[in-house]
Amino acid sequence: MMMDGEEEGNRGGGEEIESYESNPRAETEIAQAILNLIESVAHLGGYPRTHKKYCFGLVRRMKLLLPLLEEIRDYNEQISEKGISCLSNLKETFLLAEKLLKVCSEGSKIDLAVESEAFMVKFRTIDEKLCQALEGVPFDQLGISDETKEQVELMWMQLKRAKGKTDTLDVELEMDMMAVLSKKDGQNADSAIIERLAKKLDLHTVEDLNNETIAIRNLVKERGGFNAENILQITDLLKKFKQIIGMEVTDVLNNPVMPETLDICTSLVIPHEFLCPIMLETYEKESIEKWFNSNHWTCPKTGQTLAHLSVTPNYALKNLILQWCEENKFHLPKKADCASSESSTDHSKGICSLVKDLSCSHLEMLRKAVKKIRMLSKENAENRILIASKGGIQPLIQILFYPDSEIQEHSVTALLNLSLEVTNKRLIVKRGGVPAIIEVLQHGRRQARENSAAALFSLSMLYENKIIVGLSNGIPPLVDLLQSGTQRGKKDAVSALFNLSLNHSNKGRAIDAGIVTTLVQLLKDKNLGIVDEALSFLLLLVSHPEGRSEIGQISCIESLVEFIKEGNPKNKEYATSVLLELGSSNSSFILAALQFGVYEHLLEISTSGTHRAQKKANSLLQLINKTEQI
Repeated sequence: MMMDGEEEGNRGGGEEIESYESNPRAETEIAQAILNLIESVAHLGGYPRTHKKYCFGLVRRMKLLLPLLEEIRDYNEQISEKGISCLSNLKETFLLAEKLLKVCSEGSKIDLAVESEAFMVKFRTIDEKLCQALEGVPFDQLGISDETKEQVELMWMQLKRAKGKTDTLDVELEMDMMAVLSKKDGQNADSAIIERLAKKLDLHTVEDLNNETIAIRNLVKERGGFNAENILQITDLLKKFKQIIGMEVTDVLNNPVMPETLDICTSLVIPHEFLCPIMLETYEKESIEKWFNSNHWTCPKTGQTLAHLSVTPNYALKNLILQWCEENKFHLPKKADCASSESSTDHSKGICSLVKDLSCSHLEMLRKAVKKIRMLSKENAENRILIASKGGIQPLIQILFYPDSEIQEHSVTALLNLSLEVTNKRLIVKRGGVPAIIEVLQHGRRQARENSAAALFSLSMLYENKIIVGLSNGIPPLVDLLQSGTQRGKKDAVSALFNLSLNHSNKGRAIDAGIVTTLVQLLKDKNLGIVDEALSFLLLLVSHPEGRSEIGQISCIESLVEFIKEGNPKNKEYATSVLLELGSSNSSFILAALQFGVYEHLLEISTSGTHRAQKKANSLLQLINKTEQI
């Protein structure tokens, strides 16, 4: 009889076993192979924040089985075929665990986030296989001590109960991913969202992103080409992360991580101290200034906060680099001619002139200037920083009150574009931009209202701005737009309201403004394409006492059950989570859901839903059983 789980060859460290009959001490070799696997995963690390809890939990469970495996390895008597089969199943499970942990440790962090649900299923599958393997351990035949037996049985019981435990959804992370990945070509994603995502994924340093680039290239090779599922999303997000810290954005899949200027010198080891940590090229003023212009006040090499941002030539380092190049016959790339520098100066003067025109009294000149500022602010971060540095924010805010709908629309859209940079968010609010934008949101024409909502969403990425928008009475007009706007307007409004409601006081303001009733109405129109956003918003609001009361209305519970019954996997997950939160606070909500036939649908989700939906469904089923027993 051939062993199970041997497709990896000698990967676990033991010799391959051809048959149990021909190897009377097979159990010793299998046990040692599993011990080697545990030692292998113990040296792994660097798990991403999104999966760290699951990785550490799996490693911990593997380590807890060390005493069992050591006793089996040292056992002097031959064990039954059942015992060997059990060990074989355990080894197969540990091989899968090692493979998964290596992917989490060394693979693409962006892929782990984009494919989060698929990876959760893999963790769940390993836990189930481990539970099955431990269930069949013949302790008496293996001479296992009572202490070790109790420890293994306790783990088995914990694995059996794990299906009923709840976990906390990182709704903010999912909404951020949704916001960034849904942006089409030509649309700018908010830099604060990208920066927050980068920090949550531990991809906010040059070293992190260079390692991620290599991991993505390896991922593409494994998936057999560029058109593999989600590769475009992953590479696009990587480019955004690089832009946010001022790195040069190149073709992620084809260009080398090290610059081409060093390829001609592959036999040489470039001294580490010669390489700028931003571009991985020799230190250049341009890359350092780009780093500063991207709102960084820290040294890119040490991470320490800088006392000032003045750039001083380092002639000593320059001489060392030139000397090394001469000794090793290495030629530094020639500098571009001064034409690019002159072009940059002309561009700066042009923007300065446009900013001055924003204060002119001539209507057509004002229209042309604000329209041009709007277009420039959309193009790139450099323009947005330059417009703000030339004093463009204050006049843009002032002309929001100009009695001309075209000028008003261009101005609020330009402020939206400028607000994509974190420093500009603070400047816009400091210059009194929030009340002016809310005024446009209330009384502007359709396009201007929608862009005002998007601007408030962007500004509210900073926590202090959430409070200011809430205190400025910005939430009621956003709820109005969510009720009556176009599809795009509704999406902008729900994103802004969700972000604002991460502040507890704003939750109450949104509830008072009628957000719950509005969200329930939106759930009835699946063609809008914002069901996920609406359900996740209800999950956010259900933690508020007034929110629970309103979401607990019969009409809302009926809608939740409808999505639990017929929604897509993500709909079912969110709806089940909302209902679980309701039921945990008041059993009457559970009784109401039972009237709409939720029980049989929860049973289905508990076995075939997403990983988190299964856990939520099992917890809700337990609550239902307790309620029926009372």
